[in-house]
Amino acid sequence: MPLNRLLILGISACTAVALAVPVSAAPASATGSRHRDGGSLVLVGGALADDNREIYDEIVRLAGGPGKARIGILTAGAPVPAEDPDAGTPDCNNSVCNGDYYVELFRSYGVADARWIPIDLDHPGAADDPAVVRQIDSMTGFFLGGGDQYRYVTTMTRGAAQRDSAALAALRRKLRGGAVVAGTSAGAQIMAGRDMVTGGSTEPGLRDGAKPGYFEDPDVLGYLPRGGFGFFTAGLVDTHFSRRGREARAIRLASDTGRTRVFGLDENTALVVTGVGGRRQSLRVLGQRGVGVLDLRRARVTDRAGVWGIEGVRWSRLTAGDAYVAPRWTVVPAAGKPRVRPATGPCAAVSSEDVFYDYAMVGLVESGLAARTGCVTVGGTSYEKDPMWSARLSRGTGFAAYRGTTAITFTDVVIGIRPV
Repeated sequence: MPLNRLLILGISACTAVALAVPVSAAPASATGSRHRDGGSLVLVGGALADDNREIYDEIVRLAGGPGKARIGILTAGAPVPAEDPDAGTPDCNNSVCNGDYYVELFRSYGVADARWIPIDLDHPGAADDPAVVRQIDSMTGFFLGGGDQYRYVTTMTRGAAQRDSAALAALRRKLRGGAVVAGTSAGAQIMAGRDMVTGGSTEPGLRDGAKPGYFEDPDVLGYLPRGGFGFFTAGLVDTHFSRRGREARAIRLASDTGRTRVFGLDENTALVVTGVGGRRQSLRVLGQRGVGVLDLRRARVTDRAGVWGIEGVRWSRLTAGDAYVAPRWTVVPAAGKPRVRPATGPCAAVSSEDVFYDYAMVGLVESGLAARTGCVTVGGTSYEKDPMWSARLSRGTGFAAYRGTTAITFTDVVIGIRPV
């Protein structure tokens, strides 16, 4: 079954049942704290390739290492088998077969054990089953698959107040005690704190603004004020970030909710956070592409004939090996990355296609602001024309760029978005 698959969205009727969950004897390290300074998170922006050894090995290492790590697999964000037209075939895409897939994948990376934790929309009551809690308690690490983050809310929290189910409370205890919690796509998004995005397309979101709630209409930029599980609280989180051109979507959500920082996770790329729950948290990047950090502290909203716009958003992008010091809002490039020395001169870097799609804004920085052609300002327009949007990117006073193995790190690009 292909790993880089698009998971079907939607909510089905929920029937609570109790499940008998076999739990093998856990080593003493599975229930005790291995890290006095807290646990770890591995947030992946989606499309995590099954041969991305760098990221999978890091998850296994943080869970205790090969031969010791015990990984619990959660796939509650996926459709249930009855919603999957390919159920029972090699192309299946549902909670059960996705769980089986990840179990086998983690076993191929040398873990001592990997097991599916049977919580999904067919079995939301399992999140309060003592047997499931015992299963969670026996693990040293967890992996949350993709799909729809609202399904995780539906199955693992209770009521409008989103109280922890017994399973979520156990997962939270494990994280505080030193376990690693990793997730991809919706499995990373659900780790966010308040104002977690629930969906929405970029151009309609820019036009209409963010609205609290979960919406069947995929164009509505929705968010949950109470957020996701709240494991990661240093800023808003968005996934499939530059691949799907979500920079502008994230900026509108942050502006509307009064948030000043967004972490945008690219595909096949991870933000690794250690020291969660401890006195010192450390953030660093692994993988193929990058993690964008949007800073809205000095941004200002504009109004042109009643149409929203924004100026002064600062954008930095970390790539493999880079670290981020959240309290200081500082990017620390990996040692050995050479500084790019752009010139100042003629500029031809303009996006001829949709500036809000398929790494277009990243490409403008790499081919213009950080290139030897020396563009000081670059830009492009949206595909949509009701209204059409323009994005203008320029070098800030703290602009710098560094050449990595697979991508360019940059700091302090200033973004302005306005209707045309």
